Amino acid sequence: MRPDIERPNVFAGPHVDRLKFSRADAETVSLAIADGSARLILVWRSRCPLIRAPLPSAVLLEFGVGPLADIAADELILLGEYGGRAIFTTEIETDEPPPLTDGAEFADLRLAAGLLAHEEAGLLAYARAMVSFRHRHRFCGSCGAPTRPQQAGRMMACTNADCATEFFPRVDPAIIVLVTRDDRILLGRQARWPAGRYSTIAGFVEPGESLEDAVRREVLEETGIVAGTTDYQSSQPWPFPRSLMLGFRAAALSTEILLSDEELEDARWFSRAEIAAGTPLLPFPQSIAYRLIEEWYDEGAARPLAEEAGVRGWGRRR
Repeated sequence: MRPDIERPNVFAGPHVDRLKFSRADAETVSLAIADGSARLILVWRSRCPLIRAPLPSAVLLEFGVGPLADIAADELILLGEYGGRAIFTTEIETDEPPPLTDGAEFADLRLAAGLLAHEEAGLLAYARAMVSFRHRHRFCGSCGAPTRPQQAGRMMACTNADCATEFFPRVDPAIIVLVTRDDRILLGRQARWPAGRYSTIAGFVEPGESLEDAVRREVLEETGIVAGTTDYQSSQPWPFPRSLMLGFRAAALSTEILLSDEELEDARWFSRAEIAAGTPLLPFPQSIAYRLIEEWYDEGAARPLAEEAGVRGWGRRR
């Protein structure tokens, strides 16, 4: 295992104490709010509120003020304790965003995460994922009856007494892999991406499949390349809406690229010199895809990727 394996990816890290209120009931929620220190994260159309100046930061609202001063307790989801405060989240379902003060705005977390402090990016990602869970489980998947929140919004229960199925937040495992061969890496692009942007190969793990099998299947399926040895690198929560990206590096046993499943518009082998020169356009700096590329690059380059002036990528890094 590499010595830097503990460096967390964006959105990852134990920033929220999820155990602090692990057995929270209605009384616990009421007491946490009445204390006056609790804060609320609003999510509107999957966007989270931010203030961009003087430094980008998350907006944590006080209870009893703002657009949701009278929000019902069963609309809240208790995330845990952050910075000594009980933190809640809820979704706003309106055509227009609720008004915010002090220059705050609702922003796409995929684009804004690189601007935020690491802990705040992780907190907002957690809120977004829990709101998505709540939104997608309003009705029972077994009998179709409405559900109601339990455990301070962290579980949804079927209201049909004959069913009573309980639903907990689900995470979809997905592999993401940097395929290497000699001094080159394999990157692909989807047609809907900005011109020139390439990234690592990724895909969801299928039932009955190991992570290693998923790596080899996805690489073969999307590029025609046969992958051999696979090594785990790191992971990243990716709440768009509820994935866990499991990062690997794999050695290629073949070099001829064959695009057959129409997932990718193009796939190519790239050298360090090409990447340093700005070809291709790289993924978001806050993504695990970028980290996989960066770590490989730095292992064999005279200068770190972060210091290469010609490198181009999506987004900004703080």
